[in-house]
Amino acid sequence: MTTEHHHPRKTLPRDEFGRGESCQWIVVAAVPVIVLLLAIALKTIGDPTNRLVVYCAQDMTYAEPILAAFEQASGVKIAAVYDSEAVKTVGLANRLLAERKNPQCDVFWGNEELRTRQLDAAGIFLETNAWAAFGYRSRRIVVNTNKLSLQDAPRSLLDLTNSIWRDKVALAYPQFGTTATHFHALRQYWGPELWEAWCKALANNKPLIMEGNSSVVKVVAAGAACIGLTDSDDIAVGQREGFTIAAQPMNSETLVIPNTVALIRKPKPNEAAAALARYLQQPGTIEMLIKRNALESAQRSPTGLNTLQPDWDALLRDLDATGKQLSDVFLR
Repeated sequence: MTTEHHHPRKTLPRDEFGRGESCQWIVVAAVPVIVLLLAIALKTIGDPTNRLVVYCAQDMTYAEPILAAFEQASGVKIAAVYDSEAVKTVGLANRLLAERKNPQCDVFWGNEELRTRQLDAAGIFLETNAWAAFGYRSRRIVVNTNKLSLQDAPRSLLDLTNSIWRDKVALAYPQFGTTATHFHALRQYWGPELWEAWCKALANNKPLIMEGNSSVVKVVAAGAACIGLTDSDDIAVGQREGFTIAAQPMNSETLVIPNTVALIRKPKPNEAAAALARYLQQPGTIEMLIKRNALESAQRSPTGLNTLQPDWDALLRDLDATGKQLSDVFLR
């Protein structure tokens, strides 16, 4: 299992607690090469009734068919636990932290990087080959093109505090999911003073705060807001449904968001867990996620583009303090 570089272990302060589409498209997962690779990977797993518990932050509509294909090919039964749209990723991360003395999970499939790194730093994962990142999607400004052309829409997030956009911007709760990670990364990029001023001005501009990124796309498409902050996969879903929306191109304020997979530290690791982790990183699996627009690319970052490059260790050190600032501003 290929991993990213890891920072030294340290104890982090506790964070606060917080059926999709048809599976028919997954038939491409039965490619003979993948089945053969699985057979090799799982040859040491003698018991076909082996069971894995997967905590999955990837959207159920994308993850469920892939996990089902792994079940069919391997004979390993999977019990998947998904999180809610409102507390995306944070809910599962805190569940793993709470269960650290008696882990119930075998594999964590994350949909962004910050919480995976938080869990790694807290010692939730295996000490070696703990986690890997694969593919990416991105944070984007989405625009209702019936109300506003891309040319006239803001390209910089700093412009969203202008009075012309009062009551016209939608975003998900900044305390959770990719929205939270984006806000944390922007604080580092802009500096604390500019970031705090921007957050306060944005809140004073009365944005629509939605349960999640998919809700942001829907409210923008409906015209209740003309601009939204969301993820590229949610924009793609809206476009497939015929919404008149478009995304602004990436720039230096764009956060690139990988999927991650991690093996949980347990007294007796399940051998099938590593096989599932390898399966999720296979080109065929990643290609399925790209075809469904869950990922934009199999690469870890776009080529030739200047996007946010967070210092993750610094973000983790400031995690609680930044989270409290976000709550103070947006939950008033």
